[in-house]
Order: sequence, then C-alpha cells, then structure tokens
Amino acid sequence: MAPEIEVLIVEDDPRIARIHEKFVAAVDGFVAVGIAHTVAEAKLWMEELEPKLVLVDVYLPDDLGTNFVEYVKRTHPQTDIILITAATEVDIVRKAYASGIEDYLLKPLTMQMFTECLTSYRRKQELFSSSTELTEEQIRQLFKQTATTEQTHAPKGIDRLTREKVSKVITEHPDGITAEFLGNQLGMSRSTARRYLEHLVAEQTLTVEQVYGTVGRPERRYFLK
Repeated sequence: MAPEIEVLIVEDDPRIARIHEKFVAAVDGFVAVGIAHTVAEAKLWMEELEPKLVLVDVYLPDDLGTNFVEYVKRTHPQTDIILITAATEVDIVRKAYASGIEDYLLKPLTMQMFTECLTSYRRKQELFSSSTELTEEQIRQLFKQTATTEQTHAPKGIDRLTREKVSKVITEHPDGITAEFLGNQLGMSRSTARRYLEHLVAEQTLTVEQVYGTVGRPERRYFLK
C-alpha cells in the first residue's frame, strides 16, 4: 500500500482551512499534516514537515501566495502546489501558471471539485512511481488539460464566469446573502440570482436557511458551507 500523501494547508480564514482539512481527510491517500494562516508560518511548517503537497490561498495577510509558491519551488522543488483562491486577475493567474503549479481551483469549492483535483494528482504520482519509463499514452495523460467535470460540463443556464462572480460575492459575505442582495450586487434579476444560489446548494457548497425579514416575510438566506 502506497504511503499517504502529506498535505500542508495555507489559508488565512480558519473556518475555510478547517473545511479544506476535512476535504483532505475524506479523499483516500491523503492526510493533512499542518495548517498555516500566514506565509511566514507556512515557511516554518515547510522546514519542519517537508510535505509532498501544499494547498495555498493567494491573498494572505503578510504576502501573496504566488510569492510563497516561488519560495517553495526554489527551496523545496520536490513539493507540489495547488492554489485554492478567489483570485481571477490575469497577472496572478499568469504568474501561477508560469510557476508550474499542479492546479488552480476557484473558491468556493465543492467536495466533488476537490476530490477530482486530488484524485487526478494522486494518479499522476502513481504514474511516476510505477516504472522507470512511461508509455506515450501515460505521458500524454500527464500533460493533458485537467479541467474538472464540473468546469467543462456546467448545467444548462449556469455560466462558468457568472458562477465565479457569484462565488466571489458569497465569499465576501460570511454572514450570508439573499437572492435579492446578490442580484443587486451583480446586476441580475432576483430569479437568476436564486438559480445560481440553488445550484451551489445542490453542489453542497452552500447551505440555506429560511429567515424572516422586518415585515415578517420569509426569505431564503444562503451561507458558505
């Protein structure tokens, strides 16, 4: 039986870090060995643990995660990195891509997206350790595009770019949002906003509660899970 892949989580939000820790524990072959909330703390963990895989946010209190990626590539070349972030700026994505990271996942994540990403990574590692030489098909498999099923086959009426904008609004409002609030934020109708929110509930990315407004009218409020 292959040894478990040790994972370091670098995420400044303790709640999200714990979610990612639970996600890691749910995927066969992986174990979370530490959580860091700053780049400085992450560097200490790197020296102490030397994990095989690091899950890194981009926006950290003391530095950008992309700068931490450069540090890891320079000092721990055997460690692989997956970025998990809400950042969509071209400069950040380009820098991350050029650094040779394993994957770039946008928040908020579903368990399915997370599992597919880690499972794909584990399969690559198994290929590397399976033989001293690889077949042409195995090499092509290593370097093919690894978009998740969810990203390439979005349900009808769900646009990937709009979904990313919705996810960003949700992440910025941990106290929950309503469809009306989301619609006002993104300039879309309340029904369209609700469709995206219900889609994320179905993915188990969000939870929903029935609450009552000031006039007693019930409304659905959505929270990051």
